[in-house]
Amino acid sequence: MDHLLTARSLFGTTMAFHIIFATLGVGIPLMVLFAELLYQKTKDRDYAIMANRWTKGFAILLGIAIPSGTIAGVQLSLLWPGFMEVIGKVMSLPFQIEIYAFFVEALFMSIYVYAADRIAPWMRILSVTLVAIGAMASAILITNVHAFEGTPAGFRIENGEIVDVDPWAAFFNPSFVVTATHVVLSAFMTGAFVIASIAAYKMLRTHNHKRLYSFHRKALMLGLTVGGIFSLLTAMNGHESAQLLHEYQPEKLAAAEGLFETQSHAPLAIGGYTDRETQSVKWAIEIPWLLSFLAGNSFDTVVVGLNDFPEEWWPPLFVHTLFNAMVGIGMLLLLLSIIGFVWNKVLKRKEFPRWFMWPVISAGPLAMLGIEFGWIFACTGRQPWVIYRMMKTEEAVTQSTNLGTLFILFTIVYIFLFIAVVLVFKHYFGRHPVENELDKHQNHSLLV
Repeated sequence: MDHLLTARSLFGTTMAFHIIFATLGVGIPLMVLFAELLYQKTKDRDYAIMANRWTKGFAILLGIAIPSGTIAGVQLSLLWPGFMEVIGKVMSLPFQIEIYAFFVEALFMSIYVYAADRIAPWMRILSVTLVAIGAMASAILITNVHAFEGTPAGFRIENGEIVDVDPWAAFFNPSFVVTATHVVLSAFMTGAFVIASIAAYKMLRTHNHKRLYSFHRKALMLGLTVGGIFSLLTAMNGHESAQLLHEYQPEKLAAAEGLFETQSHAPLAIGGYTDRETQSVKWAIEIPWLLSFLAGNSFDTVVVGLNDFPEEWWPPLFVHTLFNAMVGIGMLLLLLSIIGFVWNKVLKRKEFPRWFMWPVISAGPLAMLGIEFGWIFACTGRQPWVIYRMMKTEEAVTQSTNLGTLFILFTIVYIFLFIAVVLVFKHYFGRHPVENELDKHQNHSLLV
């Protein structure tokens, strides 16, 4: 690989690893909050057990999210000094405020974990609410740097110098709200479907144990309900994202849909792959006029094609496949939620069929894949720019050598950390199975 590609691959691998734990670090606290609220409302001890166990899982994930996030921060400075020079002068606010968001999250996480049984119910709810808010704020603040890359604001570069700096204009750049909303909604959706996946797997294993099956069924319905709501909201936010691309990054939208010629009544291409030679999307299903409508709420909206831009500005054309995979996974997850709701609430069936459970088991991993595809699409679709129309990625990269060696070493570290977190999960929850907590609660109820 050449120097630039090696640097991008090293940082991309770091982020691909970190984003797993960062996403769950936002999504899982919300599920804990919902379980805690349901417990306080219904006094059903099962929800308190869920909240407790999910909090333990969140703590394990946090143990990996923190060092991997630290590595990502260090690599930003080491690999992209040109970019960080701009960030240091213009866009340092999110990094500064994020420290306080993490402080809030860590403080109230400690209160909830170590003092949950000794504080009032309202304080339990307040504590886990602030944990969720802190996690969400951290994600928003860091993601805002990415939003700034796509829609830079608050400064100019004149004769190689950064001038007219306005940090708040940079902070509240044009894509801040849409991008932050999309990140939070998709993280909430992913956390819910990961919970649903685990519950579905446990239901298959405990099918003949009514008490365990009932416990995991409650977790499944909570996961599907929350996941379904946020998958729908994520899809709605995706419409706003398309309009944002149409206005601020038109070549990225054109690449996402494989559109080469500028046109009104532009079709939406679903599936297939983009063929540069024929300038078409092979094997795609085209829905007439829909892309124009998504871009501007009107079928006669003119969507700019790739041929209106210099070819060196074109993003890699495979982003069409990434975009379709992300959207396809989101639609599948929404469908699973609808089926689960109809089966349980409308048809009033107590047990779910196996043909439904296996897709639900895959929902959590698929949601994580959707996050990965979406992140790669967002960053790769901005290429060749690190700061859109202002600084190219090749201008920001470090001149240090031996990045290939670092790439191999860090990849080994990430593999080791991933194996370690799996073993910790297996060891802890293997030694503390949920049936022990259910039996403990049942024995306590009998004594009372």
